[in-house]
Formats: sequence, structure tokens, C-alpha cells
Amino acid sequence: MEAGEVEALEWSFDALMGEMPEWFSTLLSVYGEQGRLVGHGVYFSLLSGQWTPEQQQWLHDLGQLAARFSFDHVTEHFGFFTGESFHAGAPLPVPCSAATLRLGRDRLRRIQDAGRCPVGLENLALAYSLADVQQQGAFLDQLLEPVNGFLILDLHNLYCQLHNFAIAPETLIDLYPLDRVREIHISGGSWEASARAPRGRVRRDTHDGAVPEEVFQLLERTMPRCPHLKYVVLEQLGTALKTERQRAGFRRDFRRMARLVQQHDRATTRGSDQLFLPLHPSPGGPVVVDEKLHGQQRQLSRILEAAPTLDEAQRLLHGSSLAHTEWHLENWPPYMLETARRIAQKWKR
Repeated sequence: MEAGEVEALEWSFDALMGEMPEWFSTLLSVYGEQGRLVGHGVYFSLLSGQWTPEQQQWLHDLGQLAARFSFDHVTEHFGFFTGESFHAGAPLPVPCSAATLRLGRDRLRRIQDAGRCPVGLENLALAYSLADVQQQGAFLDQLLEPVNGFLILDLHNLYCQLHNFAIAPETLIDLYPLDRVREIHISGGSWEASARAPRGRVRRDTHDGAVPEEVFQLLERTMPRCPHLKYVVLEQLGTALKTERQRAGFRRDFRRMARLVQQHDRATTRGSDQLFLPLHPSPGGPVVVDEKLHGQQRQLSRILEAAPTLDEAQRLLHGSSLAHTEWHLENWPPYMLETARRIAQKWKR
């Protein structure tokens, strides 16, 4: 940053605990005034069937931050959060159904109204089955269409799915609405041993490792196919930058990303800038809720967070209200259910 290499900042604004340091506020203001600050939400739980006071407060806080800092856009994640408390829970996928579509469109309009800027969604790494992987891109397109929203295409999230479901890169990328991509994420992650997985391990999006070579290759191949791409962001948790070796690796990854972006920019003739501004005024109205979906989400959360073994999780799920529904849990590979169980129990701790 001191050398001027960081051209833009993405701020996870709802992850900040306590009072904001003055130097940080100044940093955000400088990037915001230059149109180089974007907001990235983590905890809103976009596709939760309920509507909570915490979600209402989240929108209020976003409105205040948007008035104080100039966000070029604001984004959130596909999926919902487990956990009774707002900052305790795991991000999990939902069925691509008419109920979740209605919910998501309502929530996106509210984020757009609060932020007074373009709004986008990020694809999720975790999927229960290959069918979920194959449906997510088209469903994101449907969610974003009414607000003229955009997509953050997280390439490490795709990398997780490429490995976990043995799908070809081009096949998976083709399933996404690349004309909606305004931002790309790259990051690292980790491997988790799994005797039930086809390759003996599962790829996790833990943001605590170096960027894999395959993700850089995905970046190079994907950028030319995204005509409205504006930002490419490198993510890594601060807890994974404690040693000088880790920090040096992060700088190497950042500079390699920057070189690839510069090569792409030199080879690309920029067309008209798609701003992803709202096409129509928000209709307002009462908040959309779905008690049936909420009940299913709470059941799933409790089972994943409490089941002591995979076998017990399977038994409880097959006896729950999620069985033989649009969740299609009968088709979930055991190794992905076990991954979801471990993620839920880690986040709860």
C-alpha cells in the first residue's frame, strides 16, 4: 500500500468489532473519494427464511456507512447462516427454489436501497451435491436480474467445486452468467482428509493459504470472458499472515495477480461500462418471510451443529422435515454432508 500498488480496497464492513481506528477511517475515505472502495458483507444471511432484528440493524448500519464512505458497490454471499446469534454460524447453501428466489430478490432490493449503489452476490464454495453446483450460476442470474445486480465470481470457490465434484473447469465456468461479472475473487484454502471422498480429500475455502496455481490459471482464462469486469481482489485472513514467510507469500500472490490483470488490460479493448445501476425504483412493501423454509433451516443447522457422527447426521436428516423435499438430501454424497457438519461445528465453536 505504501508503494501505491493497491489500486482498490474491498472492506468486509460488518466484520469490524469495536471502534474504528482513525487511520483506518482515513484510509477508507481516501479510497472512497477516488471511487476505489467496495463493501463486502458477510453476516447478513441473505437467504434465511426469517427476518431478524439483526438483519434490520445490518441494513441500518449499511445505510450509515454508505453515507459516510463512498461505496462503488456493495455485495453479499449466496446462502444462509446457521447459528442462533448473528456472528455465530456457518454459511450454507439453500435449494434453488421459487421460495428462496422470492426471498433473495426481496433482500437484494433492501441492500440496494440501504447502500444506494449497485449490489452483487458471490458464489458459494460449499455445495451439497453436483446438482447444486450445476444450478447455482443460473439461480444467481435469476436472483440478480430484478435489481440489475452483478456477480462476484470467486475462483477459489469454483476450484473447490472442481475438485470436490470432479467437474471440468470450462464446463463449470460456462454455467455462470459471465456478462454479470463485475468482480473476481482469488484466494487460497486448505485440504481436509476424507476417506469417503473420491480423491481421499475435500477442498475447503478457508482463506488461510497461498493461491493455488490452478486458481491463477482460472483467473487468466476467465478474465477475457467477463466484459464488465472492474475489480480483481485477493483475499486472505489476517490470522494467516503472522510470519514473514506468510506475508512474503501474500505479496508474491498479489503481484502475480496484478501482472495478470495488467496483461489482460493491455490485451482488452474496454467497451461501454456496465454500471449495474437499478433499473426501476424499489417497490417497498413488507419484508418477505418463509416460515416453512426457516423451520427447515433451523432443523438443518441444529443437526449439523450437534450430530456427533456422520451416521447420526444422516439418520436425523432422513427423519426430518427436509427429507423428500426440494433440498434433495437423498442425493447428498456422504463426504459433502460430513464437510458441512464439520464446518457448522467449527463455526459454532
